[in-house]
Amino acid sequence: MGCSGCSTGRGSGTPGGCKNNGSCGTGGCNKLNVFDWLSNMQLPSGQEPFPYVEIRFKNSRKEFYKNEGKLQLNVGEIVAVEASPGHDIGSVSITGELVRLQMRKKKFDPEKDEVKKIYRKANNNDVDKWKAAMAQEKDTMYKARVIATALGLKMKLSDVEFQGDKTKAIFYYTADDRVDFRELIKRLAEEFRIRVEMRQIGARQEASRLGGIGSCGRELCCSTWLTDFRTVSTSAAKYQQLSLNPQKLAGQCGKLKCCLNYELDSYMDAIKDFPDTKLRLETNRGYAMHQKTDIFRRVIWYSLPDERDTFIPLSVEKVKEFQELNKQGIKADIMPAKQAIPEEKKPDYENVVGQDSLTRFDRDKSKRNNNKNWKNKKKKGNSPQTNSTQTGEQKTPQQRPPQQRRDNRPPRQNRPNPPKGDQNKPQ
Repeated sequence: MGCSGCSTGRGSGTPGGCKNNGSCGTGGCNKLNVFDWLSNMQLPSGQEPFPYVEIRFKNSRKEFYKNEGKLQLNVGEIVAVEASPGHDIGSVSITGELVRLQMRKKKFDPEKDEVKKIYRKANNNDVDKWKAAMAQEKDTMYKARVIATALGLKMKLSDVEFQGDKTKAIFYYTADDRVDFRELIKRLAEEFRIRVEMRQIGARQEASRLGGIGSCGRELCCSTWLTDFRTVSTSAAKYQQLSLNPQKLAGQCGKLKCCLNYELDSYMDAIKDFPDTKLRLETNRGYAMHQKTDIFRRVIWYSLPDERDTFIPLSVEKVKEFQELNKQGIKADIMPAKQAIPEEKKPDYENVVGQDSLTRFDRDKSKRNNNKNWKNKKKKGNSPQTNSTQTGEQKTPQQRPPQQRRDNRPPRQNRPNPPKGDQNKPQ
């Protein structure tokens, strides 16, 4: 939802993007925006709007609240909601029938689970107190880390979230083992004069709250749009033919990247008709072992025991044919590498943008300089001075005969000296 001071809202409070007034989630002002694809649909006559609303708090924390006062709420509005104790301030993320679907997705039952209510739309005093509370979060986190280190607790405080009325604060931490933080809660309550709640989160939830830039150059998925964290195993990397390098496969949270699951289904569908590569191929040149697979080109490379460094590419159909021959007890006649698969056609164009060398002008310049130097040497080699020097005959200026000019003028040394003074000077 675009805010009033954002360029995407153009000062109207509605975002740009798809021009869906107040329900488009393509703006970059907030995290985990939701596109309300039911906003343009009207309810049937006589049906009341869904009484529950989803409210978003700091970072990715979202909860469901009941709109008992039947307030007319739009996405992005700031409201005061019930908390224990006091009240909290949050912004509306979803309204209408989309909340019903979201509650069903998260398996939230309003009849069994406790549902808090919305008090009112936030006024100026609520917003000022809320902003003052958020301004204290950074200093509070630093002081809490100093206290936890002094107590010798093996935990990491990653974030602090103040309640809207500044009466309570939630401290998020990560730890490998159980931590006895009873003394820490006493120290924090005495230091900040607030109610303290300690909440343990995982490494992925910590990265989601803190945010950052991934190895792809974009903002982390978990801090922008990803709401559920599915398990990622190393088999996802194996199916996609990726090297099992922990430094490349791990994200900022230290776990396997969530994006390994994005294209996994496509790879699984592509390798459904692939043969079992664990089986060795019995050929007339020995047993061929599987080395690597190119899924999209449908090529499998094998190597023979005598030629470990040479990979022989075979198509998927050829491997299936060889395996059928092995089942019949027949050794396959493995083909040479050049005839195994058709050669890839090269493009019929050259020197397109990006293929020219950056130093091609330097080479042309040096070539022109070499040609120029060669011409100069050739001219010097044909001059009388160069010939006399090469034969060892050095002539002094007195021995040189006076050269006659074409216009029959005498040599320079025989010319009469001009008269001194300026003849045209007026007397």
